Amino acid sequence: MLKQNLEILENAEQSHILTREEIVSLLADDTINQDLFDTADRVRHKYVGDEVHLRALIEFTNICKRNCLYCGIRKGNKNVQRYRLSKEQILDFAQKAVNYGYKTIVLQGGEDAFFTAEILADIIREIKKNNVAVTLSIGELETKEYELLKNAGADRFLLRIETTDKRLYEELDPYMSHENRLRCLDDLRRFGYEVGSGCLVGLPNQTLESLADDVLFFQKIDADMIGIGPFIPNEDTPLKDAKGGDFYQALKVMAITRILLPNINIPATTAMETLNKNGRIIALQSGANVVMPNVTEGEYRQFYALYPGKICINDTPEDCKNCISGKIASIGRTISTELGFRQKMID
Repeated sequence: MLKQNLEILENAEQSHILTREEIVSLLADDTINQDLFDTADRVRHKYVGDEVHLRALIEFTNICKRNCLYCGIRKGNKNVQRYRLSKEQILDFAQKAVNYGYKTIVLQGGEDAFFTAEILADIIREIKKNNVAVTLSIGELETKEYELLKNAGADRFLLRIETTDKRLYEELDPYMSHENRLRCLDDLRRFGYEVGSGCLVGLPNQTLESLADDVLFFQKIDADMIGIGPFIPNEDTPLKDAKGGDFYQALKVMAITRILLPNINIPATTAMETLNKNGRIIALQSGANVVMPNVTEGEYRQFYALYPGKICINDTPEDCKNCISGKIASIGRTISTELGFRQKMID
């Protein structure tokens, strides 16, 4: 098995092709983990280089109409303190992020009906005056709303599929439709966004085959960015007693994604570091090339409680920038000064 999987890796490094069965074989074999991570790191170096893109994350509302079983800001969670930043606060945090040197502002929030597409469009237009890229992570919208936000200047949209297993998706996301999720991703591509997706690793009843399907789905839609993180059970959700995901299994899914989609942007997610104190650096050495430091100020960080143990909730934006900059330098990488769009393939 070891020799066979090493041959699979060697071939995939050149072809960027893996079958479902080969992905499952790699995920099931922990003896080749370091070989997998090293392969992904070489692919990352060849296709996107050694620069790390920093994206400034603003968590602008934790109010959400959805009731996803795994999420700490689900509508049914009565133990989370809700908040909603004002337009002025959002723009203030964004301006400070620009002053710190960030080239992308990420607006992330729950599906909060207060923030209509028109309100968000006004915010986007103001932020874009700073010659930065804007990424949105705000869930499912109507087709016309995606179009309005793109016309206002939004560059990227992150909408994680979470799982391509339709049964599992609709079990974990009550009253949500897997088909509608796919419709949203189609809309985003049609309107010219850089399209981001991703998955949770370690969900209850998730199989290796399901994870393989997730990775192949990312390749099928030719995603521009993929965020992958371990599922971390939240005590205030129905899945509080679930086992949760494994750091290295999540890292393996991320590494395989890099091999199959060599020139995309892949973040070293915060959830990785929640399970491993060096998680983001390990991820950067296993295929990732993006980090998203939090620039939300004050107590709001602790209230955006997707999962327990979230890192940096007591840090200032300056603390986060200095910390991650030092870590990136410690592994011989540099911080990009570009807007960080997906690069063209170069062989």
